Amino acid sequence: MADSNINTEVEGQDPSEIPTPFSLLLTFRKPLIVLAHIFIFAVSLMLAFLLASNMQFRSSWFVEQYPTLLVFFILVKLIVFGLFKQYRGWWRYVGISDLIGIASSSLVSTLIIVSSWFIMLNTTSIRRELQNLTEVSQSVFMLDMFATILLLAGLRMVIRLYYEEFRTVESGRLKRFLIIGAGNAGEALLREIHRMPVAEYEAIGFIDDDPAKKGINIHGMPLLGTVEQLPKICKDRNIEEIAIAMPSATHQQLRRVIQICEGTKIRFRTVPSITDIASGKFSVSQIRDVDISDLLGREVVNLDLQQIEAFLKDKTILVTGAGGSIGSEMCRQVCSFEPKLLLLVEQAENPLFYVERELRKKFPQINMKAVICNITDKTRVEEVFEKYKPEVVIHAAAHKHVPLMELNPGEAVKNNIIGTRTIADAAGCYDSTNFVMISTDKAVNPTSIMGASKRVAETYIQDLNKTSNTHFVTVRFGNVLGSDGSVVPIFKKQIAEGGPVTVTHPEMQRYFMTIPEASQLVLQAATMGKGGEIFLLDMGEPVKIVDLARELITLSGFIPGEDIEVAFTGLRPGEKLFEELSIKGEDMQPTRHAKIGIWKNIPMDRDKLYTGIDELVAVAKTQDHEKIVQKIKQLVPEYIDSKKTDITNE
Repeated sequence: MADSNINTEVEGQDPSEIPTPFSLLLTFRKPLIVLAHIFIFAVSLMLAFLLASNMQFRSSWFVEQYPTLLVFFILVKLIVFGLFKQYRGWWRYVGISDLIGIASSSLVSTLIIVSSWFIMLNTTSIRRELQNLTEVSQSVFMLDMFATILLLAGLRMVIRLYYEEFRTVESGRLKRFLIIGAGNAGEALLREIHRMPVAEYEAIGFIDDDPAKKGINIHGMPLLGTVEQLPKICKDRNIEEIAIAMPSATHQQLRRVIQICEGTKIRFRTVPSITDIASGKFSVSQIRDVDISDLLGREVVNLDLQQIEAFLKDKTILVTGAGGSIGSEMCRQVCSFEPKLLLLVEQAENPLFYVERELRKKFPQINMKAVICNITDKTRVEEVFEKYKPEVVIHAAAHKHVPLMELNPGEAVKNNIIGTRTIADAAGCYDSTNFVMISTDKAVNPTSIMGASKRVAETYIQDLNKTSNTHFVTVRFGNVLGSDGSVVPIFKKQIAEGGPVTVTHPEMQRYFMTIPEASQLVLQAATMGKGGEIFLLDMGEPVKIVDLARELITLSGFIPGEDIEVAFTGLRPGEKLFEELSIKGEDMQPTRHAKIGIWKNIPMDRDKLYTGIDELVAVAKTQDHEKIVQKIKQLVPEYIDSKKTDITNE
């Protein structure tokens, strides 16, 4: 008696290796395709004879003519279709190119058959042998060609239809999906959705502003209206997700879509950029959530890569603040240019640990050292410089949080001024060729301890360049998206917690730049520097923080003011409503790069500067805000003390 628990696995064989019907089909795929073609050739010739005979079976052609011609037709067609690579296609993805291939193969086959046929009929010896075929209607040849094209194309379309319609498994309730952009990307996205083995979306239609496309249908999906009509269309048709299928859309166009949809609970998706699609890096189907960087980013930065490569390749590069947002991105950018050695200098061990792990995994060929070092520790800094002799120093380490530095003014002086002086002096002493200091827009007419401390550091760097063989330059820019402690991650956390999203003032504006763009432009500016320059990066147009908050709430699928409130908390100590950072004006001069300018300023007397810094450093130890401000004003006359309120309430 057989065991009731039948073991279906082959003993000693991995279950994943047991052949399945589908795997067997793939194994014998090419012979099966050839057999399918032979079958179609037979049917198409039969259909041609029937059409030529008014759809009547007659022994004159069915018994005497059809079998002989079938052998001849199959031999010719098998060879020609093979030469046209018709047995290699993947029928589930059949498209226009496949149909063109079928038509071309059929046409060439028919031309060869007809030519051979007439040659044989005009050859006396062969003509006698084929006497029963001389009465074959010449229309059979043309009818056979068209029948072959129709039947082969139809067979392939049936296979595709099976995979796209009947073999698709629905994963629960389908999400109602709207596509913005009735162009090539939108059409390709709809096709990819139909091809998904597990259906997730129910495509409802297209949205497009092009008046020429009004009333069109794409793969059965209608064009429902324009972008301005989005809120009504989404409400009437219960849209749950929107895909922005405009790979070449500007950031302003993307923002317009989001702003129009404000007040709707919709998830926004987008397709990869047209550059990524063209390069093959991504396909249209790899849609992702729209991120705030998509709305605030700018055009691709044009870089002189050869100049940057000459600046970094095969050199020892030291980056301070390597564990921070800017410092770590500077390290990533530097690694792309294959330095001889990269020194990751950081005081905080955890950020340094993680960035080193990431870089070693991503750039295993780059020699790098993780160096824990406090940049205010003169002995440790000189030890690092003496041991490794860095040729290029990128100084990104700094205390940057404005309210925190108002509470701890002595620490801003210690890290931003003493730390910069220590690193810069070491670079000059140990003959580094280039020193690049990363500064901030808050150093322009500063109203905060942090901004003023960076302005003092800029002044010291600029003065040091006068008597040093090292080329010292400074690069200023504004806020970067996604940096630690910036508004974007704070807003996202507040949204995740259910709100409210806190904005200090309804008129607060800031410049924004992506971290990679800022880092790339820093490197480009560094290659331009002859020493002593303060470079400014073009930050584009300022963005209202309250608009940024509302857009983030909308992108998260909530309604601003209903699901998530926006609350105003008042300006914090040291904050400005508007940051001042422009590469245009009388105090600016252009460079050969459109997004980089040089700020013209009058340097300070060295004795006055050095004496003032020493006095400021001495006062900083007291952490007395008023005394520190008094000394800062001597070094930065344009500084405006904004600490007039109780900072403990902030």
